[in-house]
Amino acid sequence: MDKILVTGGLGFIGSHTVVELQNKGYEVVIIDDLSNSSVQVLDGIKAITGKAAIFEKLDLKDKTEVESFFYKHQDIKGVIHFAASKAVGESVNEPLMYYENNLASLIYILKELKKLPSASFIFSSSCTVYGQADELPITENAPVKTAESPYGNTKQIGEEIIADTCKVVPSLKAIALRYFNPIGAHESVEIGELPIGVPQNLVPFITQTAIGLREQLSVFGDDYPTPDGTCIRDYIHVVDLAKAHVIALGRLLKGDNKSNYETFNLGTGKGSSVLEVVNAFEEVSGVKLNYKIVGRREGDIISAYADTNKANNDLGWKPTLSLKDAMLSAWKWEQKVRG
Repeated sequence: MDKILVTGGLGFIGSHTVVELQNKGYEVVIIDDLSNSSVQVLDGIKAITGKAAIFEKLDLKDKTEVESFFYKHQDIKGVIHFAASKAVGESVNEPLMYYENNLASLIYILKELKKLPSASFIFSSSCTVYGQADELPITENAPVKTAESPYGNTKQIGEEIIADTCKVVPSLKAIALRYFNPIGAHESVEIGELPIGVPQNLVPFITQTAIGLREQLSVFGDDYPTPDGTCIRDYIHVVDLAKAHVIALGRLLKGDNKSNYETFNLGTGKGSSVLEVVNAFEEVSGVKLNYKIVGRREGDIISAYADTNKANNDLGWKPTLSLKDAMLSAWKWEQKVRG
């Protein structure tokens, strides 16, 4: 089977994607610098699939290291590129770090792929490129708005770099996958989300509060123009998201793509408010959450959820797992990690 490189393959989405790739028979090579992940994730992946992935600890900001990696692995057929810093708040305080880490790594990988007779490239993008969309649900044709943060800007610029490269490198085929809000954990509870420090996302904050690691969950604002006043997002189970990457990669490897640069939204098509997520967690866990409504958080958009028609029809992908499935798996994972 084809050899596939997964950068950031020990992270939350990356590790779940490695599992799905191995389950489909691909040979997987993982690059990770372990700045926001743990080498123990390799054990979790092997426990699920029974296969060991090749792992290289490598800094993708180092051009020489990237060149030597591709010289050693000249038979790579595709790359799924997750490796990036992703904390919105941190990006505002450390913009140069984000631009260097998220863009230099992308450029150095594309330079190497350009040398190959053919290459398939999947880019981990984000619905942040849309900002507060003018219309809901959000289609792939929605205008890309001025980014709210340096992190969001790196995703926009990243997409532009790939599109511009594809125009002049016909041997390169690429898909940018614009995720909405990935949550949950693998049903085996061997891998899941492991935020370092204070979580940036809602679900780890919920599970850490429920288990007693955090005293209280802050709900930022209940005066938004939504049914219950809290922000609405499209929460997608990480396993569904991982499977979409494998399908997108297969599309490129088989030559089913309509152009050599495509974009797809990955979400459920349904928005859930913060309080709906809290209620879903309480229902599946039986734990009453200690939460408090506080003031709005700067930069939060009111509502975002995907139009999934293009992913459903062109990719042939549909999510199958529910919000409650995701919350239960996240809770089981939290209990295991703290057990």
